[in-house]
Amino acid sequence: MKIENIVFLSLVLDLFAFTIPLPLFPRIIEWYTVKESSDPRNLLPRTLGIVAWLRSIFYEPPSNPQKWDVVLLGGLMGSVFSLLQFIVSPRIGSLSDKYGRRRVLLITMAGNILSALVWLKSTTFATFMLSRIIGGLSEGNVQIATAILSDVTTPSQRSRALAQVGIAFAICFCIGPPIGAYFASRPLPTSLHTMGMELNIYAVPAAVSIVLLVIETAFLLLFLPETRGLRLNTARKPITDQSFPSSKERLSQPTSVKRLNVLKRLRRFHFFFLSVFSGMEFTLTFLTFDLFDWSNSQNGALIGSIGILSALLQGGYVRRATAKVGEGRMARRGIFSCAIGLILLSLVPRFVSTSPTTAIRLLQAAAACLAFTSATVVSSLTSYASLQCEEGVDEDTGKPVGHPQLAKGTALGLFRSSGQLGRAIGPLLACVSYWTCGPSTTYAVSAAAMMVLSLSMASLPAKPRMALAA
Repeated sequence: MKIENIVFLSLVLDLFAFTIPLPLFPRIIEWYTVKESSDPRNLLPRTLGIVAWLRSIFYEPPSNPQKWDVVLLGGLMGSVFSLLQFIVSPRIGSLSDKYGRRRVLLITMAGNILSALVWLKSTTFATFMLSRIIGGLSEGNVQIATAILSDVTTPSQRSRALAQVGIAFAICFCIGPPIGAYFASRPLPTSLHTMGMELNIYAVPAAVSIVLLVIETAFLLLFLPETRGLRLNTARKPITDQSFPSSKERLSQPTSVKRLNVLKRLRRFHFFFLSVFSGMEFTLTFLTFDLFDWSNSQNGALIGSIGILSALLQGGYVRRATAKVGEGRMARRGIFSCAIGLILLSLVPRFVSTSPTTAIRLLQAAAACLAFTSATVVSSLTSYASLQCEEGVDEDTGKPVGHPQLAKGTALGLFRSSGQLGRAIGPLLACVSYWTCGPSTTYAVSAAAMMVLSLSMASLPAKPRMALAA
């Protein structure tokens, strides 16, 4: 089995397990609220009190403020996960350079399984938060998968291979949440009650996540070889065209300093983009709830349609077109599409009362633009970053040669870390803006920010100058 296929299948299993609990957060918090409300000393009542105080500074909903607080707390829990990823991603990357991708990936999988086991047994909000913290510190599959794909592909194949990461994301974010919602409605086996075992109300989805993670771990143990320092292409033949560049090519190779500077710029772009984009993602359901009074199933259909279109674009367009137009230009196209989508979202509130059909059409058009953004920007920037890394390896140790910060695991870990910081900050800033200034202003300002980002990327070459292979 090709290493690329092994990585793709493991990502699908991992992201299925990751996305299963996403739609359950509000209901889980509601369950803990009922369970722990009698004692204000418990963690959840105190946390909701802080959230309510912060929300009241910016917004006072006309009815049912606790529902808004529960939704906001769910977003804060996601921000905590992303913040932990921001902290731990560089360390996971550097460890994979030192000890090997396979070994570090299997250790992170053990942490993911532990996180799901704690969720299964979490009968208090404090233990549930503990499971999220363990998961945030352990999740390393995506960044190590990116490093593995960079190990086993030539620079010319890189973008096409890394598009598989985006496809896995799109597929799982379409299917994982509905699967989680389905298993959430399944009752616990009566035998567990008779045995006196106390489990989380959503122990069935937790058990499904555990099964998926165990299968993934066994699959990786059996089939994934160590790839750090592996200098083979997908056909498992020596990469002669990249291993021995001509004298002219050697002179045109960017120096380590130049590549480090490019990586710093890419990390800034990644942070800025995800700060704005993740804020839009989080507030989109606020918009449909406020303006159209949509149900969870209608919101799920909207988000699912974005994911399906994104997966089709990844597989049918991005994988083929990036080699021609370049990673930098493809990322700029995605950012420009995001700006257009945000402009359309800013117009939706103006037509809700006068022409509801027009408002829905604007929302659908914005969703299509955002699907294109999801399919292009992060995968293109990640591919661009990977092409700045060291391609050469030491023949004896298999470790990268050259500047240590240009080793694939380290460089891509720092790159992912910058994006996770954006994902931690973006939803909070977007919520404050949404409640203080309203959706039209929030999305218009976000569109302007995306335009500025697109212009700032104009000096980035459409196609990256590749690192020198030893």
